[in-house]
Amino acid sequence: MTSRSSYHHGDLRQAVLAAALDVIATEGPGALSLRDLARRAGVSHAAPAHHFKDRTGLLTAIAAQGYGLLAETLAGTTELSERGVRYVRFAAAHPAHFQVMFQPGLLRADDPDLLAAKERAAAELRAGVAGLEGVPDARTAGIAAWSLAHGFATLLLTHNVDAALGDRNPEEYFRALAGLLFDGRAPRPSTADGA
Repeated sequence: MTSRSSYHHGDLRQAVLAAALDVIATEGPGALSLRDLARRAGVSHAAPAHHFKDRTGLLTAIAAQGYGLLAETLAGTTELSERGVRYVRFAAAHPAHFQVMFQPGLLRADDPDLLAAKERAAAELRAGVAGLEGVPDARTAGIAAWSLAHGFATLLLTHNVDAALGDRNPEEYFRALAGLLFDGRAPRPSTADGA
C-alpha cells in the first residue's frame, strides 16, 4: 500500500494513475476500481474521484496520457518503417496504456485532453506516409502500415508470437515484416525448409 507521504505536494493524481496502470498491466482494465485505488494510495475512497470523477474519467486520463506518449515516441523520424518500430516499442514499454487507448467503449470520447492527444499521435502517424513516393492513396497506405504495427504489437503483448520470435528482438522482427510487405524484400528461405 502506498503511504500518504508518497503523494504529498499534489501527487495524488499521479499516484492513482500509476496504481491504475499497475492494475491494468496485471489484471486488465476491467479490474479497476476507484475504491481499490484509493486504498492502495492510502486515501479516502472519495479522493480519486476529485481528480477523475469516475472510472471512465480515470481510463480517459490514462488513454490521453498514452496517446501523448505515443506521439512523443513516434516523433523524430520520417521513415515509415521506423515509425512502425517505434509504435511496437511504445506498446512494449506501455502495455497498460496500449490496452486502454484502443477501447473507445471505456473512454469519454469528447474529453478535450483525449482529443488533443489523439490528434498529436494521429499527426505523427500521418507524417509517416506523407512523404511516400508513388503511393496513389496515402490514407490507405497509412492504414495498412498502422494495421501492421498495431497488429504485431497486439500479438506481441498477448504472447501470440513468442514461438515465432524465439530469442529475436521484436523490433528487428518487425523491421523484417515491414521490409517483406512494404519493400518487397522476401526473406531468404532457411535451410531447415529444404531450400
